[in-house]
Amino acid sequence: MLIHDEIFTWEGWGGKLKLGSGKCRLRIYDLRKGKAANLAHLRPMIVVVSDVADSPMSIRSCSGHIATSVTRRFDIDPARMIFIEYYQPKSYGENDEHLIPERFEIVEFSWHEDKAFNPKYRPLNPPLKGTILPLLRETEREPP
Repeated sequence: MLIHDEIFTWEGWGGKLKLGSGKCRLRIYDLRKGKAANLAHLRPMIVVVSDVADSPMSIRSCSGHIATSVTRRFDIDPARMIFIEYYQPKSYGENDEHLIPERFEIVEFSWHEDKAFNPKYRPLNPPLKGTILPLLRETEREPP
């Protein structure tokens, strides 16, 4: 069940210069609620982030910083969370004749003193994608 959907802004590490700051679409799902509530999940918190057009930084370049900020702000245990980067399909070419398909990547972090480091990316496997995709499709509208 979707419990949060917003354009999330994160503060960078540059002080007044705001280096590394940006924004992304953030959706948080809690699998302990809604239709899947009767199933036990080892990692019931699903965090999905997506790039937004007017952000100075990409989610890929700041994934550890975003994950750290999200777990702190929403009091999420990193050991119970799946962090996913979602990239929407894009077309390109003179007449948009080429398509880059949508992409889902799970990001695994090393955690030290509640901070996410050393992101490792891997494609979302089919069983988990079968759970995530219907959740995302329900919330494809623009965030509030």
